Amino acid sequence: MIKNIGKALAFFSFSCLFAQERTQVSLNQEWKFTPGYEVQKNVFTTVNLPHTYNLDATSGKIDYYRGFGNYLKKIKIPKEWEGKSIFLRFGAANHTATVQINGKTIGEHFGGYTAFGFDISEHLKYGEDNNIEVRVSNALDLGVMPLVGDFNFYGGIYRDVNLIVLPDNHIAVNQYASKGVRIVQEDVTQNLAKIKIQTTVVGKGNLKIKIKDAKGNIIESSEQYIADSQTVISPFTIKKPILWNGRKNPHLYQAEISFDQDKITESFGLRFFKVDNQNRFWLNGEILELKGVGRHQDYAIKGNAIFREQMEEDMKIMLDMGVNAVRLTHYPHDPYFLELCDQYGIIAWSEIPFIGPGGYRDKGFVNTSRFKENGKLQLAEMIEQYYNHPSILFWGLFNEIKEAGDNPTEYVKELNALAKQNDPTRLTVAASNQGGGFNYVTDLLAFNQYFGWYGGKPQDVGTWAKGMREKYPQLKLGLSEYGAGASPFQQQEELKAVVPTSRWHPENWQNYFHEEHWRVIHQEKPFWGTFVWVMFDFYAAHRTEGEREGINDKGLVTIDRKTKKDAFYFYKANWNKEDPFVYIAERRNRERKNKTQNFKVYSNLPEIELFINDKSYGKRNNKLGIFTWENIALPSGDIHLQATGKDKKIKDETSIVIL
Repeated sequence: MIKNIGKALAFFSFSCLFAQERTQVSLNQEWKFTPGYEVQKNVFTTVNLPHTYNLDATSGKIDYYRGFGNYLKKIKIPKEWEGKSIFLRFGAANHTATVQINGKTIGEHFGGYTAFGFDISEHLKYGEDNNIEVRVSNALDLGVMPLVGDFNFYGGIYRDVNLIVLPDNHIAVNQYASKGVRIVQEDVTQNLAKIKIQTTVVGKGNLKIKIKDAKGNIIESSEQYIADSQTVISPFTIKKPILWNGRKNPHLYQAEISFDQDKITESFGLRFFKVDNQNRFWLNGEILELKGVGRHQDYAIKGNAIFREQMEEDMKIMLDMGVNAVRLTHYPHDPYFLELCDQYGIIAWSEIPFIGPGGYRDKGFVNTSRFKENGKLQLAEMIEQYYNHPSILFWGLFNEIKEAGDNPTEYVKELNALAKQNDPTRLTVAASNQGGGFNYVTDLLAFNQYFGWYGGKPQDVGTWAKGMREKYPQLKLGLSEYGAGASPFQQQEELKAVVPTSRWHPENWQNYFHEEHWRVIHQEKPFWGTFVWVMFDFYAAHRTEGEREGINDKGLVTIDRKTKKDAFYFYKANWNKEDPFVYIAERRNRERKNKTQNFKVYSNLPEIELFINDKSYGKRNNKLGIFTWENIALPSGDIHLQATGKDKKIKDETSIVIL
């Protein structure tokens, strides 16, 4: 039962809240916010959650605000709640938070991307008004991951906050703020699935579990009396399971778990997977080419304070392009986005924010016990909170760290051991950009490589991959990032290499970069998985390159999600075979000087015919989604272009001007 309560929260005149069942009350509305530097009394701004307090970072301001933000909310707690367990849960606050109830500190949390919570039952005044105060800081803290990153560090309470009111006998909510239930897949095949459901309970009562298929049919069940608080293991066997099979069939089962009067429902999917010694990824006994992208959680103007509508929009765009895998960079993303991945069959790589400096100064690791324990805490929280998502197959342990100075290799070994201890069913992975002993710890390794952007040619990715496999034949090698910057508003007629640090990022070079990379990736198959960097442009205040300051413009879609760059349609032509389309590339290069032109079309159709001013210039066959017409002599003036499929029903058209 979920209640969204705004102003009425002050009164709680809801009889349902007094029933002997779990009640969840949203606290997202009407917080009084003040920045940390404000010292005057009764000065505040009323805000709703999700919220971030340093949107100056979205303007390219390199010294954007990194400090405290204070949140205050007054609520009246019903007298009838006295004696119950009341849990205050935060979806995330970046990146440290201190929580007070009625002026007294009840707890802290260090880490900005996972949930946390506190039992506040003993700190409340029942039948009276209570103050919840939260002091959040996004300032650098050398004891908290991340220390550096090529993205903005937004401060604020930017995910949901809820009160969870629990009956005396209940399913635990205090295990790293998880739901208290793990659905462990012990052995899954096409014919049989052996699972165990681990439920941590508080109190005594009947524990009932029902497993339902996607149609709601009960296929397995169990019931037992539990006499005291403990973790209960309930084994189940499912014959002829319907497997969670990625985009083909993301089938989800439901586990309905009740303990006395308390009840929760968890979705789960059954699957088995591996990367073999030939560096091929397998899902449910079949080789699957991972067509992945990286994603940051920020959005135009909003920073990372995004709503479900923005997450759904991102998923819709990814599905349209044909994505079947996503690297959730560089931190755990909102659980709702993982629910969407579960629902639509997107394989996910979720990682902790153990981030190195990339091409910038400083380090992402300091060899102190506080920093190392914090990283382990964030890893444990991520695994416990996200464990039941079938979409997650990979736990990421680091990104672009380096050995110089404090060497993190031994610490990476500790993280890997902890990940395996907490979840032996999934593969560990890391994203590197240089040599080092830390590259040979995790189950899988992937590299961030930008051939054709930061030096070299796009085709060099194949030569590099072959050399790596020859030198390290046991290495299971992936490509965790590859991309090139582009602005839809910067166009050039000729194909010229780009200086990445310049303000000139023409769109056609991004097209060429991705065409050549995908040619190698798809034809030579040197990697277990690849992830385009990046699906959407994102804010990085320190960047002073490309058309706009403070933007990493390597996205296939602009940060406001309004413009799909040409390269988006190139990947759609190769990845999405279900939705036929035609797209004339380089269409934004409208005014052209040269009277001899080349034209390019992206499509997933087998054959395209090009018409220029209603005259056919012939048909071309599909070559990796690309159709080209070269050396076309044109007169000055307006030129109308139309590209059509064989039956003329699927087409695209645009116009250019020859000056």
